[in-house]
Amino acid sequence: MKRTVKSTSEETQDILRALRRAARKALELGIQTGTPVYVMKTGKIVDLTKDKSATKKVRLKLIKKIRTGR
Repeated sequence: MKRTVKSTSEETQDILRALRRAARKALELGIQTGTPVYVMKTGKIVDLTKDKSATKKVRLKLIKKIRTGR
């Protein structure tokens, strides 16, 4: 999903923020528990946790990155 959505509706902006927040939480939980988190990227279904779940140290680093938004 593109981050730049031009909407004048305050309700739409709130909904998009809530969806992004839920997505971050789902990824964080998937990384913590080793549960796959599937998304569609360039027409293919990929697991976001697959590459990042090798070690606990890597998972913790990604969680920190998710929380800070960087």
